[in-house]
Amino acid sequence: MTIIKEFKEFAVKGNAIDMAVGIIVGASFGKIVASLVSDVIMPPIGLLLGGVDFKNLKIILKAATLDAPAVTLNYGQFVNNLIDFLIIAFVIFLLVKGLNSLKKK
Repeated sequence: MTIIKEFKEFAVKGNAIDMAVGIIVGASFGKIVASLVSDVIMPPIGLLLGGVDFKNLKIILKAATLDAPAVTLNYGQFVNNLIDFLIIAFVIFLLVKGLNSLKKK
C-alpha cells in the first residue's frame, strides 16, 4: 500500500476529521475568549479599579539601558491569560458534563 493511500484512509476516517474540526474550532474559540476578556471584561474591571489597564501592569525588574530593553514582570497580561484559561476550562467542563449526561441516557 502506498503512503498516499494510507494517508487517504487515515484522513477520511471519522476520528481524524473530527479531531481536525475540533482543533480548528478550539483555536477559534480561544481567540474569541481572548477578545472577550481583553476587550469586554477587563476594561470595566479596570475602570472600577481606578482606570487600570491590565495589559500594561508590570513590575520593572531592571530598567532599560541604551543597550538593552527593560526587564519586566508582566503580571497584567498574566491576569488576562489566567482569566482566558478559566473561561475556556469552565466551558470545556460544561461540555464534557453535558456529553456525559447524554451518554448515560
